[in-house]
Amino acid sequence: MSEDSNLPRSYEEAHLKARPANRYGPSFTFLGVPRANLRRPESIESAGAVILGAPFDAGTSYRPGARFGPQAIRSADYIPHSGYRPHLGLGVDPLGELAVVDAGDVNMQQLDSEPSLQRLMEACRQVAAADAIPVVLGGDHTITYATAQGVAKHHGFGRVALIHFDAHADTGDSDGGLWGHGTPMRRLILSGAVRGDRFLQIGLRGYWPDPPILEWMADQRMRWFEMTEVVQRGLDDCLDEALETAADDCDGVFLSVDVDVVDPGMAPGTGTPESGGLTSRQLLDAVRRIGMESNLLGMDVVEVSPPYDTSDVTALLANRVVLEALSGVAVRRSGEMSH
Repeated sequence: MSEDSNLPRSYEEAHLKARPANRYGPSFTFLGVPRANLRRPESIESAGAVILGAPFDAGTSYRPGARFGPQAIRSADYIPHSGYRPHLGLGVDPLGELAVVDAGDVNMQQLDSEPSLQRLMEACRQVAAADAIPVVLGGDHTITYATAQGVAKHHGFGRVALIHFDAHADTGDSDGGLWGHGTPMRRLILSGAVRGDRFLQIGLRGYWPDPPILEWMADQRMRWFEMTEVVQRGLDDCLDEALETAADDCDGVFLSVDVDVVDPGMAPGTGTPESGGLTSRQLLDAVRRIGMESNLLGMDVVEVSPPYDTSDVTALLANRVVLEALSGVAVRRSGEMSH
């Protein structure tokens, strides 16, 4: 090999050159935003938000495939990937105004759950410590144990409220083995990272969890808005209550969005679909409000499973969830600066 050859000299060199990248598929960033690398902290020091991929679905209980979610969410758009997305309704460009960068996928091995989650936790802590919002593209919902706790490790255990959109409570206890996408919320509360009385769940419905799990949730003083309540009161009224509770004696909010909170007629590409959910419009309006009306410290979007998607509609929805939440943040910050 010649001295000036650009070819990698070894597998290890090739691996390092490729990072940060999409672990499953070609390497490209979220809608064309600049690339960053957490191994070079200076690459995120000016960022207001940092995209991270968490390609992990080892915790899936039914239909796997969410490991391919980060790549699908990054790519889902019919507009050129220019790193520029002006919001028609709000008059902001969240990608530019927040100086969003993409640090690629965290190295997550499907058969090595705990170390993988620890790496993701540390990545989120590092981003939060740089005064940026970690925006994590999942992956199954197991990852929220790591993402929310990573943010809390920087901002303080018990100081971060969690607003959780989901069809399922994810508070199960699988005989003490708490690694799985049905258990991360129990794990978070037991860790002390998030207080049970500052844990707000919106969109629950269906036939799980069982009564003993609901009793445990009540004992933790969790607040959940089952879809019957959302329909009767209206989503805005429920969200008013959730935001008020989240702001009480907490420094900010972590937002976790499972795409199965949306009716599977509008979001079929997910592992555990449950009929009767929110519309995509309701979800986008809600996450935009959270970005505008709370101090958003971190977020994840999970359970996009491309093998079950139709015409990429679920991946596109997840992509827009990120853009709407960040647009809300951009509006909030521009208002703070004007004062």
